[in-house]
Amino acid sequence: MSFTKLDELGRKLEALEHAQAMLGVDEAVQMPSGGGEKRAEAMATLAGMYHEMAAAPHVAELIADAESEALDEMRQAALRELRRTYTNLTCLSSDFVRRQVAARIRSEQLWRELRPTGNWKDFLPAFEGVVATLREEAQLRSDALGLAPYDAMIEQYDPGSRTAEITPVFAELKSFLKNFIPRAIEAQQKKPPAKSFNAPFPVEKQKALGQAIMKALGFDFEHGRLDVSHHPFCGGVPTDVRMTTRYNENEFLSALMGIVHETGHGLYEQGLPKQWAHWPLGRARGMAMHESQSLFVEKQICRNPAFWEWAMPVVSEHLGADAIAGWNLEDVLAHVHKIKPGLIRVDADEATYPLHVILRYELEQDLVTGKLAPRDVPEAWDAKMREYLGLSTIDNPRDGPMQDVHWPSGAIGYFPSYTLGALMAAQQWAAIEKTNPNITHDMRRGDFSSLNKWRHGNIWSKASTLSTPELLKQATGEPLNTRYFTEHLQRRYL
Repeated sequence: MSFTKLDELGRKLEALEHAQAMLGVDEAVQMPSGGGEKRAEAMATLAGMYHEMAAAPHVAELIADAESEALDEMRQAALRELRRTYTNLTCLSSDFVRRQVAARIRSEQLWRELRPTGNWKDFLPAFEGVVATLREEAQLRSDALGLAPYDAMIEQYDPGSRTAEITPVFAELKSFLKNFIPRAIEAQQKKPPAKSFNAPFPVEKQKALGQAIMKALGFDFEHGRLDVSHHPFCGGVPTDVRMTTRYNENEFLSALMGIVHETGHGLYEQGLPKQWAHWPLGRARGMAMHESQSLFVEKQICRNPAFWEWAMPVVSEHLGADAIAGWNLEDVLAHVHKIKPGLIRVDADEATYPLHVILRYELEQDLVTGKLAPRDVPEAWDAKMREYLGLSTIDNPRDGPMQDVHWPSGAIGYFPSYTLGALMAAQQWAAIEKTNPNITHDMRRGDFSSLNKWRHGNIWSKASTLSTPELLKQATGEPLNTRYFTEHLQRRYL
């Protein structure tokens, strides 16, 4: 009886989540600037309503009663995940959630307005408001969960991940990349220079190309679509996945790689078990696993030479015969395998990308603890950028701390997931290669079905039935490690 009542509650909460998700997508993609204030109020109100329903005291009683009922294994797992999410929800009051959501939305709206000009001075007050609520949230969660404040924030994005395990892995990666990147650049310089793009590439043609690639990769357009936003993202709900990218008419690869990255997220969402969609059990298993799916598509599939053997004719079909006229496979690889330290994380190659993430991981820890004040972020960012990538952003906040939507929207604790996901993606690819030696041959034909079948069976359909470490070990046969990622880089670039 109690389980049935929780099931009914889950459907009501799912409806509220659906509304919040779609309002969020519309706010980022379609909403006129004048709608911002009322949209913030509406989304804050919905967030408060959701929190009041999901964190109500009687829910704890229902969970306790249901745990004593005779339930099958899946329902028992559903209750365990619900209890975990309930504990995390009840860390915060509804009034705090409303106040925080309003601060985050206003900050994100201001960021969209000011990022193009890099106006850090006018953005700073809103950012300070977000950081203040984040510190408050981190302490509330820390007290309730018995975790360090930053670990308590990571828990919201990647349950079970802790700085004690992440920091040594990132230190090992930093050490490896410090030696690897110069060697890879040296090897790259011995090859012929990359050919120039035959620009311009009209946005509509780029969009058609992106949609063709998405469809081939398995994205279901009856349950999703592609739009434009300031920052690429995957949002919406599993039955209506909303993806975005941003276009540059001078070249097509940045938009395409943004599209295929978000497609990885979209495929995961579309592959989750629909019968458990209204329970926490039916959701994706944390953002590290989510990022492993997006990076699997972007890095393991779409930067693979076999993929481009199939994709080059598709590019010509949609962008025109002269788009890459006279190019061979090596000409394309000169662009998609190019290692060049740059300012923008989302445009970074897979060798320098982890350094972008580690920079943010280190800075946001200091933001949460109060060691770093929001006003000092540009200088701290510049110092690490110069140390890790040899570049400066001191006079360019647009391409420094204002480049990502995460901090303006309050998503602190998210960034580690990107590099943890890259490690997981490489490990999953290695596991697939062991079971299916024909993967490369299939990709040359534009056939990605076996890749999707493996990921559906081992990752997507499992949703949140297991912890992240358990899920990865069950899928690949071993716990997370750096071996496959570093071997992958050396094989591809050396």
